[in-house]
Amino acid sequence: MNTELLLKVAGVGILVTVAHQILSKSGRDEQALMVTLSGIIIVLMMLVQELGGLFDTVKSIFDL
Repeated sequence: MNTELLLKVAGVGILVTVAHQILSKSGRDEQALMVTLSGIIIVLMMLVQELGGLFDTVKSIFDL
């Protein structure tokens, strides 16, 4: 597994957690929820790109 991907996911997670905590403590729960959902979407997009690369590699290995 690529360590760069793990560090990116961890970084997004830390930033989202801090932003969520700050927003929820200030009474902006709806915006905190949106930040959390945005973080999840960003991480899922990174994973989809990596899966696309994996499928391309498998296709090239098996000449599909």
